[in-house]
Amino acid sequence: MSDPNEIAQEYLQIVAIVREYVEEQMQLGFTELLEPEEKPPFSDFDMAQLRHEAMGCERCELHQGRHTVVFGTGNENAELVFVGEAPGADEDQQGEPFVGRAGQLLTKIIEAMKLTRDDVYIANVIKCRPPGNRNPKPIEIESCEPFLLRQIELIKPKVICALGGFAVQTLLRTDQRISMLRGRFHDYHGTKIMPTYHPAYLLRNPHAKRDVWEDMKKIMVELGIDETV
Repeated sequence: MSDPNEIAQEYLQIVAIVREYVEEQMQLGFTELLEPEEKPPFSDFDMAQLRHEAMGCERCELHQGRHTVVFGTGNENAELVFVGEAPGADEDQQGEPFVGRAGQLLTKIIEAMKLTRDDVYIANVIKCRPPGNRNPKPIEIESCEPFLLRQIELIKPKVICALGGFAVQTLLRTDQRISMLRGRFHDYHGTKIMPTYHPAYLLRNPHAKRDVWEDMKKIMVELGIDETV
């Protein structure tokens, strides 16, 4: 059994060391003891390392039911990045974002902007398909969004186009409806973001295509693309 006197002596020595350290810091001008600042997740990863990390990710329960991780695809130096919500069934099978009917419509929109899918980068907030295409849970967003943040940091686009209400509300941390947000640029970690309707919404509501095209024209102006050419 430890001697109480020895324990007390050790305690006093520790207190003395801490007091000496604090006094030294105060003499240097520090008035507070600050915790070391944590680095953002994946801040040292390049795109290949980030993809490798994502492909084996088990940070949330979605990994249990996925067929494959849908990391993102396109030009890693793109000026324009499209961000959707989460993969659907087609995307889960093929491993690429926006490859179903909505993806085909997105391709047409991109081509109407005088670009190709190889010119832009396409990703989702969530990299694994939620069961039954349900909305992602907050814990799933929290676990997965760091991948998207690092993708955008590496790509350094001029503009992000957020597709659909869920993606927009997640990126902008807002509960405002997309109808109130679209049509003008917002800020996302220093990058301009244009909210617009999801291509799947356009398949159900063709009348909204005009609104989306107005949004795309504003992006084209920002990117210096001449609409009349």
